[in-house]
Parts: sequence; structure tokens; C-alpha cells
Amino acid sequence: MMEGNKDIKETVKNKGEEAIDFVAIGKALYKNWMLYAIIVPIFTIIGIIYAKGLVNIYESQVMLAPELNSGGGGGSLSSLASQFGLGSRTNASKDADAIVPDLYPDLINSVDFKTKLFDVKVHRKNNQMEMTYYDYLLKYQKTPWWTHIFGKQRTDTIKTEPVNPFMLTKKQTNIAEVINKNVVCDVDKKTSVITITVADQDPLIAACMADSVKARLQKFITDYRTAKARRDLAYNQKLYNEAKRKYIAVREQYIAYSDANQDIILESVRSKLEDLENDMQLKYNTYTALEQGVEQAQAKVQEVTPAFTTLQSATVPIEKKSPQRGRIVIAFFFVGLVISTIASLYKEGQIKNLLV
Repeated sequence: MMEGNKDIKETVKNKGEEAIDFVAIGKALYKNWMLYAIIVPIFTIIGIIYAKGLVNIYESQVMLAPELNSGGGGGSLSSLASQFGLGSRTNASKDADAIVPDLYPDLINSVDFKTKLFDVKVHRKNNQMEMTYYDYLLKYQKTPWWTHIFGKQRTDTIKTEPVNPFMLTKKQTNIAEVINKNVVCDVDKKTSVITITVADQDPLIAACMADSVKARLQKFITDYRTAKARRDLAYNQKLYNEAKRKYIAVREQYIAYSDANQDIILESVRSKLEDLENDMQLKYNTYTALEQGVEQAQAKVQEVTPAFTTLQSATVPIEKKSPQRGRIVIAFFFVGLVISTIASLYKEGQIKNLLV
């Protein structure tokens, strides 16, 4: 019985080995070499045409190292998040940094931030005509040649519409989506280093926008970190200006009354002078105290102003980032090989044997 089972297993094994006839497959492929001679070159040519039609994309990067300050004074994270429609990512404690680096990509992706990039002035590398970034993306973007055949034609006489972040038009929404794709912000979780990458068809505009995004991000963060301190400074400055005005007014009144009554020794005159002098002294004390308050508020603004260290500045890229035309052509070449092989095996009836 054991010998019989062994013979059955060997028979099944031999049939399995004979199921794929590599010699027959090789003959089938060789017999249909004309398919390779036709299909592979055709796909290679299609790959070359496709790769040539793609638009060059350049990238420029900026790297920043933010100052991580645990001090207060920058407002609350919930206030910042609600401004951009974002959820809070940290506990709202008084001593926590209101704007952590993890939040920066969300700030850049917010509609409010992207629409502020619409008005950045740019010009192309080979053209000195200055325009807004919005107009450039709307009117001067190159597209593959087949989009002119199968796609909708674009006109350069499009009127620029006012921007309302609360209610964007369809064109403005499309441009915001393009910016969202072109402008990428990454934050290293360990080092908190911020990397801003801007991709564009023009290398000069890629570098200019990388620098502009960096500057606007810094301003954005600075404005929110110093918002409360600046409000306190403005309030103290207002009180100081009012106290100074009142002090000068009562001093002039005292001087005028004193000069007008120099030769008069009436008790009522002396009493009036004492009242004016006391009032002037009180207003002077208030004025000097508020002056110190203004100086302290100014120091507070400086204290909570974040510092950024630029690790890598924006530079105009020399080489394109994409497309990788060589790889595209090779991919089309291999697709042609696969299709030619499948067609040859199917024609000779070997495709079923190959799949067994």
C-alpha cells in the first residue's frame, strides 16, 4: 500500500512538472517575434511622446528652526485653531506654547493663508513682466499638448475677481487647490525643523514663493504669538497718551494761574495754587507710572516675539524635479514587452498552459 501511494505522488509530481512546457513557450515567443518588433517599438514611441509632453516641475526648499518657548503671552491655541477652522492639538494650559510647530502645516493649508498668497508679486525667469501669483497660476500655466486637444481651452483675458476667503469663487477655489498641491510644509517630529517645499513650472517663481511662504509663515506666527502683548501695549499706550495730555494741561493751567497772581498774597490764591500743584503732582505721578507700564509692555512684546533660524534659504533650482522621462520610457518599453508576450502565448494556445 505504501509503495502504491508513493507511485501516485510521483505521477502527480511528473504531471505538474510537465504542465508548464517552457520549450513550447519559448518556441511560441520566437515564432511570433514580429509582434515584439511591432508592439514594443510602438509602446516605446508612445512613452517618448508622452514623456516629452509633460511639463517640467522645479522645487525649491526652505528649512527653519523655530524657537520653542514655553512662556505665555501668545494667546490660546483654541483661539488660533478656531480662526482657521482647526481642532486643538494640545492642552490649553497657560504655560504651553500656543502655536506648536506641528500646527504649521495646517496653518499653511488653511484657506486664509492660501488666499493671502494670491497677491504675492512674481515674474518668470525668462520674462520680466510682473504679476500676482494668482494671475500666474490662472493664466500662464503650461499643460501637456493633449489637453489642448481633449481639454477645455483657457483664455488669458480672465478678469481677476475680489477675494473673499469666506466665499471663494470656483476659479479661486481651484487656484487655492493648486497652491495646496504646490506648497508643502513638513515638520520633523524630533527636531521641530520646518521644511517648506514649493513646486512650480518656473524655477525662479518656485524660489520666490518658497521665500514668500517662509516670510508670511513667520509673520503669521509672530502676529498670533504677540497678539495679547500687542493689545496690552496699545492699551497702555492709550492710557499713557491720555495721562500725558492731562498732565500737560494742568501744568499749563498752574503756570498761567501762578504768573497771573504773582503779586497777590490772598489766602484764596494760595489755596488755589496748592490745589493746582497737588493736581499737577498727581497727574505727573500717573503719567510717569504709565510711562513705565508702556516700557514694560514693549519689553513683553519683544519677549514673546518668536525667533526663527534659517537653516536653508530659498535658491533657484537648476535641475528639474520631475518628470523622470527616462523611467517613463522604460516603463512603456516593459509594458510593450508584457503585451507582446501575452499576445504571442495566446496566439499559440500556450496562455492556458502558463496559467495552470
